[in-house]
Amino acid sequence: MELRHLRHFVALAEEEHFGRAAERVFVVQQALSNSIKNLEDEVGVPLVLRTTRRVQLTPAGREFLAGARATLAQAAQTVERARRAARGEVGRLTVGFVSGLAFGGLPEIVRAFRELYPNVSVDLRELTAQEQEAGLRGGQIDVGLMLLPVRDPGLAARPLWRQPLVAALPAGHGLARKRRLRIGDLAGERFVFFPRHLRATYFDQVMRWCASAGFTPNVVQEAIEIPTLLSLVAAGIGVFLPIQFFERLSLPGVVYRPVEDAPLVEIVAVWRRDEEDGGPIVRAFLGVAREVLGEQALAS
Repeated sequence: MELRHLRHFVALAEEEHFGRAAERVFVVQQALSNSIKNLEDEVGVPLVLRTTRRVQLTPAGREFLAGARATLAQAAQTVERARRAARGEVGRLTVGFVSGLAFGGLPEIVRAFRELYPNVSVDLRELTAQEQEAGLRGGQIDVGLMLLPVRDPGLAARPLWRQPLVAALPAGHGLARKRRLRIGDLAGERFVFFPRHLRATYFDQVMRWCASAGFTPNVVQEAIEIPTLLSLVAAGIGVFLPIQFFERLSLPGVVYRPVEDAPLVEIVAVWRRDEEDGGPIVRAFLGVAREVLGEQALAS
């Protein structure tokens, strides 16, 4: 028994005429008649009563019609689900992200993605870059959002957006009166920062930037979380150079100032290289990300 047999039977039951039913399913009348005969042989009972004027269903045929319609509807739903899965519209997506992206870009991306793809379950996991690479290798996450570089050759990366570094200063600091700073303005300041082993790329980028201005930052206090570092700034312990989107994290006692010639920090999406573009759901997610980020987004 094939789906075409069921389609032919439903058409005949609804048209009550072999000629009209054959036209409806785009076959010749003899082919339709043979299809119905094969179906009756398969079922083992007559399904239709043939008369000179019209076709009527037997009691078995009426019962079979309900099941045939349900089977065809289920088949159509199954096909549509497969097509939606291929378009990335159904399924589950697990996203790893580095600390801080929750304050810049990620909430807007996830909100827009959920609105466009309500049948995709999104699971967010805050992880370091090293944890994301391990999670991608092990299949615990589908896509990671992190800073460059990506060290694992088994992972593919695509730039998503970039942000400049800014200066976070205590509100009463003398430099806070300026609207814009130069990196050299911070040469004599005390700094708070991450331990290098947690943010090596970020750390080294800041050190190179400061070295280009002729000084090495005097890091007097380390912390592993952005809110903690900004709290240290508010307490007057030191200044900090966060990525611009942390300006959204408004803390009493902290002011942000742009810095001329600040380096841009690139945030990239990462997935397993053996999956073409990360698969349909990841492709859909990245498409939404580029749309939401707008001018901040980088070309693929």
